Amino acid sequence: MRMNDLASRVGLGEDSRLALKQVHFEGRKVQSPRQADLADEFAAFANSAGGVVVLGADSETRSVTGVPLERLDALEELVLDVCNDSIKPPLEAGIYRRELRMLSGSRLDEPRYSRPVLIVEIPRSLFVHESPSGYFHRIGCSSRQIQPSALRRLMLSRAQTGGVSFDQLPVPRTSPGDLDRSAARRFVSEEADFDVAVRKLGLIVEDTDGAPRLSVAGVLMCNPEPQRWRRSAYIQAALYAGERTDECYQTNAKDIGGPLDAQASEAFDFVRRNMRTGAVKRLGREEVPQYSEKAVLEALVNAVAHRDYSIAGSRIRLHMFADRIELYVPGGLAGTLTPDALHLRQATRNQLIASLLARCPSPPQFPGRRLMDLRGDGVPRIRKETQRLTGRLPEYSLLGESELRLVLPAAVPF
Repeated sequence: MRMNDLASRVGLGEDSRLALKQVHFEGRKVQSPRQADLADEFAAFANSAGGVVVLGADSETRSVTGVPLERLDALEELVLDVCNDSIKPPLEAGIYRRELRMLSGSRLDEPRYSRPVLIVEIPRSLFVHESPSGYFHRIGCSSRQIQPSALRRLMLSRAQTGGVSFDQLPVPRTSPGDLDRSAARRFVSEEADFDVAVRKLGLIVEDTDGAPRLSVAGVLMCNPEPQRWRRSAYIQAALYAGERTDECYQTNAKDIGGPLDAQASEAFDFVRRNMRTGAVKRLGREEVPQYSEKAVLEALVNAVAHRDYSIAGSRIRLHMFADRIELYVPGGLAGTLTPDALHLRQATRNQLIASLLARCPSPPQFPGRRLMDLRGDGVPRIRKETQRLTGRLPEYSLLGESELRLVLPAAVPF
C-alpha cells in the first residue's frame, strides 16, 4: 500500500474501495464512529471486493483530520473488537498506523501537512460476514444491505463447491512471491518445472479475478510466517504444576508458530522436554515414560492436519498437567464422524494439507517415518499406544460443535 497513492485517493473522496471516517473522542474513549457502524462498513467491504477504511479523514471535505497520537491505541483496540466481536464470522484485516501527507488547500502550490491516521485494509473474504445490522455490501461510496436474492447468490458463490476443501482456496493479499521456494521444494521433484509443479500441487491457485494467490495450504506449509494471514494458526502450549488450569500453577508456556510440520515437531519437543520418567520394579528396574511419544506425535500431527482453519480467533491449545495432556482442536469433526467412531472411520477435512504432511519427515526419534499416514491409522495408533502404556484409553469429546478435545492420561506412577 503506497501512502502517496492513498493520499491522492483521499483527496478524490470515497468510492467502492475506500471509506473515510472522522474520529471523535470523549476522554480516552472513542465516541464516534460507533462500533456497530464500523462493523457494517468492514463487513460490507469483506462481502464485496475488499477495500480500505481510513480512520482520521473527513468524507465531506476529503481531507485528513488525523488522530491524536496518544489515542491511536484506543482506536486500534476498537477496531480489533469490531473485527473479533461484532462481525460473524470474525474478520481478519490489516491494521496500520501511518502519517498521511495532504495539501492544506486546493492550490497545488500550497504547503503540505502530515497527520497520523489508522488504516484498516480489508481483503475480499472467503466467507459472507454478518454485522449487527445484517448483511451489507459495498456499492459505490456507500454500504448497503444485501437483498435476500443477492445474499443467496453471494453465499452460493463463496461456498465450497466442486469438491474443493477450504485448504485449497486462495488467500487474499498473497502473491506467488510469498511462497518460500525452499519450503515448496520439499514437495517438488528436481526434474519437475517448479512453477508448473506448485500450481499442480495446489500451492498457488487463481483467485476469482484471475490473480495468482497462495492457497490456504500454500500459506500454512510454504511460508515461514503463515500467521501473517491466518493469525490463529498456531499452537498455544502450556505446562501446569498440578491437575488444574490456573495461571498460578503455570510453569512453562510457549506459542508455537511457523509452517504446520514445524509446529507439530516443536510441540512434540515441548512435551518431551516437560514430561517425566518414572520407574517400576518387575524383574528389574524399568523406566516408564509419562506418555507414549508415538501417541503424542500422532495426536499433534492430527491436530494441525484436521483443525478447521476457517475459524478465526481459535488456536490449537496443548495443556500438560501432572496426570494428563489435554489437546483442544478448533472445529467439529469432519463429515459425519462422532467421537466414538474416530477409531473406526476416516474423514479428512484438509486433504491437501494432509497430503503435504505425508511427505514431511518425522522428528529424529522416528527415523525413516513420515509425519502423517494417509491410511487412517492415526487414532487407532493413539488408542493402542496409550492403552499399552497406561492401561487406559484416550478420551475424545466435542465441546459444542466447534472444538474437539483429546485427553491423554499419564502413566503411573506420576
